[in-house]
Amino acid sequence: MTKIEVRRAKPDDAEALVRLRALMLEAMGADTGPEDAPWRQTALRFFTEGLASPETFAAFVVDDPEAGVVANAVGHCNLHPPGPNDITTTRGYLYNVSTEPAFRRRGLAKACVISLLDWYRDETEAGQIELHATEQGDSLYRSLGFVDSSYPAQRLRIVR
Repeated sequence: MTKIEVRRAKPDDAEALVRLRALMLEAMGADTGPEDAPWRQTALRFFTEGLASPETFAAFVVDDPEAGVVANAVGHCNLHPPGPNDITTTRGYLYNVSTEPAFRRRGLAKACVISLLDWYRDETEAGQIELHATEQGDSLYRSLGFVDSSYPAQRLRIVR
């Protein structure tokens, strides 16, 4: 690969997005389980349905002629109440940034993220983009202008 060509993902790319998500989760220390783990089917449905809603959901990918999809960045828009520092009512969320190990350190993930940020700017009403960065991705996001939030993320898991 010499020139990076980024394209917008289509619904038939959903399986590749699940595969790259598993790579990302494994790099973060998660046990993703076997190929038939229940989360993978739910993720496949999530990505397939999301890719069918191009006004609020986007994924950008890079293909290798032999390996197929090797890098991606995904995002979607959510309604969010306005405030004094952001009067927009739409927030973007960036996630699932991942590259196949054999294709890393070539700028592929960065190219996908930049395409996603262009989509937010040009095709949505998002006033802010949020993400959770891993240590490995922190410098990429900072180089694109992301800064630490003064409100750290907290999480509560609902048990049913």
